[in-house]
Amino acid sequence: MAKKILIVDDEKSMREFLEILFAGEGYQVEVAENGKYALEKLKAGRYDLVITDMQMPQMGGVELLKNIRAISSSTEVIVMTAYASTESAVEAMKCGACDYITKPFKIDEIKIIVDKIFQTIALKNENLVLKKALDEGYRFADIVGISSVMRELYDMIRQVAPANINILISGESGTGKELVARAIHSCSDREGKPFVAINCGAVPENLLESELFGHKKGAFTGATSNKEGLFDMADKGTIFLDEIGDMPLLLQVKLLRVLQEREFRPVGETSDRKVDVRIIAASNRDLGESVKKNEFREDLFYRLNVVQIKLPSLRERKEDIPSLISHFIEKHNKKLGRKIVKASSETVDLLKKYDFPGNVRELENIIERAVALESSNVIMPESLSEDVRGAERGGSSLDLIDIPEEGIDMEKTMEDMEKKLMIKALASTKGVRTKAAKLLGISFRSFRYRLSKFGIEDD
Repeated sequence: MAKKILIVDDEKSMREFLEILFAGEGYQVEVAENGKYALEKLKAGRYDLVITDMQMPQMGGVELLKNIRAISSSTEVIVMTAYASTESAVEAMKCGACDYITKPFKIDEIKIIVDKIFQTIALKNENLVLKKALDEGYRFADIVGISSVMRELYDMIRQVAPANINILISGESGTGKELVARAIHSCSDREGKPFVAINCGAVPENLLESELFGHKKGAFTGATSNKEGLFDMADKGTIFLDEIGDMPLLLQVKLLRVLQEREFRPVGETSDRKVDVRIIAASNRDLGESVKKNEFREDLFYRLNVVQIKLPSLRERKEDIPSLISHFIEKHNKKLGRKIVKASSETVDLLKKYDFPGNVRELENIIERAVALESSNVIMPESLSEDVRGAERGGSSLDLIDIPEEGIDMEKTMEDMEKKLMIKALASTKGVRTKAAKLLGISFRSFRYRLSKFGIEDD
């Protein structure tokens, strides 16, 4: 389907020129002589892009832009004006314009801008298709990914969930072991019953037995009342024992008895209690090696390891990074009250090059930080930490520019980058030139010279 562009300008010659230009590029082009007619067309049909003049009678470009945003959030807008003022650029960008161009402009300049915008639109559409694919079967709870290793994981979850067997989940920290345990629980016949989780390495050794099995009043100093243990709470449901490798050997013996006899004894009591609970354990250690070192009981290992599920690191499934980014943006938009649309292609490329020692948990932290700090509605590389931006150490943002076989106009490309950086800096500082110059690391005099070079009026 041809991409649709709506040209809005009160000058007939400009409308006709742009119509001929973009029709020749293969776009489906329509025109409107003012904002009123443009809105009628937008209400009647869908347009991918609107190119509108800033200065028009009755309804100016900014007012039209605001109305377009109310009608269609997916339609991109370029504003153009013969009055090259920083204030109008900043106002347009604040209202949601994706780019800004001043008259007179070079034909190649506006063609490049439009081409980049449609590349962005294509990326958005890919994300929508990806989201649909996730919703159609490649997602369990908050587990996200469509890579082959993740599809195999989902198949494994479907197979083992209905069986009332113990499961051992292994994988590096941050790979989502608890999410997998919850998915197994929710896909089993114990769904709707309790799911209780505990990190065995986070509870002091002298308190862990009481946490798991409960205690009787007076059983030890500080036991001022009876306490229900987690196994009691999880009865008829599932208990998830995270970092099981950190459980003391003495307590491993008591856990083994629960697995064998389906009963336990609270601290300080003299009788046992029956329990019906499914045990899912997890560890970021190699428990087989721990058994060899006499750090973990062999009999307990084999009881827990009826089925082992090994979770891949994020380094092993980097093709899932774009879908994870979209998922975490959506999640933290709700949490932080933000409206971030997506991550830029440069940002995604940087994240794909990063090693993620903290796996999916680290990626979520990175995206949460970026959602909180980003000043626009697209996560840019500047909102990532230095660790991530340094993932391709020795390079720079220029490394992210692709050079096609036919080559590029280097001077023109550099000018475009410089102009965009200046407009973005001005938008970030609400038009305060001194702050914008500081943000770009140049002198105020140099900043004013560049404003003049691009035809942007200086107050």
